[in-house]
Amino acid sequence: MSILFRFLYYGIFIRLVVLFFLGLNVRQRQRLPMQGPAILVSNHNSHLDTMVLMTLITRHGIPLPKPVAAADYFLRNPLMRWFSTKVVGILPIKRKKDHAKEDLLQPVYEALEQSEILIFFPEGSRGEPEKLAELKGGIAKLAEKYPQVPIVPIWMYGLGKSLPRGEALLVPFFCDVFVGESLFWQGERKVLIEQIRHSLSTLEQQAGRLHDEDLW
Repeated sequence: MSILFRFLYYGIFIRLVVLFFLGLNVRQRQRLPMQGPAILVSNHNSHLDTMVLMTLITRHGIPLPKPVAAADYFLRNPLMRWFSTKVVGILPIKRKKDHAKEDLLQPVYEALEQSEILIFFPEGSRGEPEKLAELKGGIAKLAEKYPQVPIVPIWMYGLGKSLPRGEALLVPFFCDVFVGESLFWQGERKVLIEQIRHSLSTLEQQAGRLHDEDLW
């Protein structure tokens, strides 16, 4: 039943909102994974980010990806828990350990081993519109453990202006999505983090040039 809820939510309701109320233009769509395991890494400026990424994957007709999200935020009450896990389909991750040996990324390991496609925001929390914040190290730990899993960088432009952090009113604003080439583990965590940052920054520059040209 939860699978049906998710497909109805993303395949009909969210797609209508994204494609007709906001508008969406995807660059290099062919770089999106057709099957898992895979990790989509993106900038994070709005609650709409996950919604847009989900619509990109559902267009391929493959199993819906799972957004990796903070358990303490999305599981605060029974209604939020039900909606987040059964409809949105998040993969909840705790922020703090219950004991020293606990690995907070264990649910992510299990999902990748089941060939899931995951959505991962390496900045952690939402930041300023269209600005890349410091990247956390969790994604590098995942890549080291699963070096064969592709990491697909994605830059989204416009969502931070349509529904920025702290706002509840959705403002129509056209969204551009730029998909980069897949990255893989190269032997060092710092190297991978820098590769992801460089790729996202390059996609950000492409978005900036495109919109500068539109102004003229």
